[in-house]
Amino acid sequence: MTTVGGEGILRRRFLDMGLTPKTKVMVRKKAPLGDPIEIFLRGYELTLRLDDANKITVAPEEP
Repeated sequence: MTTVGGEGILRRRFLDMGLTPKTKVMVRKKAPLGDPIEIFLRGYELTLRLDDANKITVAPEEP
């Protein structure tokens, strides 16, 4: 993950859940209509609404 967007309470909540820059994340599941999605990070699964997940910028892992 490269950046964590959002403002105010939403951004604070992301950071509290462990979504910090340079954290490795992996998309595990997507609902049939694409919302919500489940990501895996720091040893646990986290489900996010697509609107919230779109505020997080990720980059592919370098070999």
